[in-house]
Amino acid sequence: MIYLVGDLQGCCDALDRLLAKIDFSPSRDRLYALGDLVNRGRRSLQVLQRLIGMGDAATCLLGNHDLHLMAVAHGVRPQHRSDTLSHILESPDRDALIDWVRTRRLAVHAEGWLMVHAGVAPQWDLALTLQLAAEVEAELASPQWGEFLQVMYGNEPSRWKPRLDGADRWRFAINVLTRVRYVDARGTLDFKVKEAADKAPKGLYPWFEAPDRLTQGQPIAFGHWSTLGLLNRHDLLAIDTGCVWGGALTAVRIDGGRRETIQVDCETAQQPG
Repeated sequence: MIYLVGDLQGCCDALDRLLAKIDFSPSRDRLYALGDLVNRGRRSLQVLQRLIGMGDAATCLLGNHDLHLMAVAHGVRPQHRSDTLSHILESPDRDALIDWVRTRRLAVHAEGWLMVHAGVAPQWDLALTLQLAAEVEAELASPQWGEFLQVMYGNEPSRWKPRLDGADRWRFAINVLTRVRYVDARGTLDFKVKEAADKAPKGLYPWFEAPDRLTQGQPIAFGHWSTLGLLNRHDLLAIDTGCVWGGALTAVRIDGGRRETIQVDCETAQQPG
């Protein structure tokens, strides 16, 4: 059985209850976690330990909070007031944990689904999405990963151009795969608006409703957008249902063409704000 699961954000108790509810067995089943494994929940260290302990049965994508963990661990970014990363950073296994995180994927294509944390640029097709994700994955897995973190942050460039190269190319890819919600009609990224899709300002579109999006028809599963909630369309599956905010943790079984949704209620770890 194959399951997708939405943003965990350090909510290990909810993860344990969800795994128990689906009777997950690492010897039989497969789990795809769609990024934001850590932060803001109370038990980020335990989430990493649980996922690592699942071995090849768990494929974990990187989200913006996971990248933030790497940046904090490497001294590139300070911790935010709402961060809950201390148990990882103070762990005797800190280096091994960070190395595991930085060698996770940014995009996966399996069971017919393209899986990402946040979204896909309108100008990308499936092949280009996977190519750009692989380029960034290689940078993060390289011995020079700390140097890459130094140039990872920033909102520019805000629009895809095939001639982008180096840090600009990889930064744009990271921003799309781990941060995007809205774009304009030309595919320019907007990071100011975080509200639900039905509250989009004039001239902005949720990335999945962008005009002429090249991945139309390709089933895509993503998380990241808790105000969007559960979105279940024939070729689109959004499963960040706000566990860390007291919502639900959502898994969807997808093997054999299924679309079976399983949820557990979550305790409020933090208030949105």
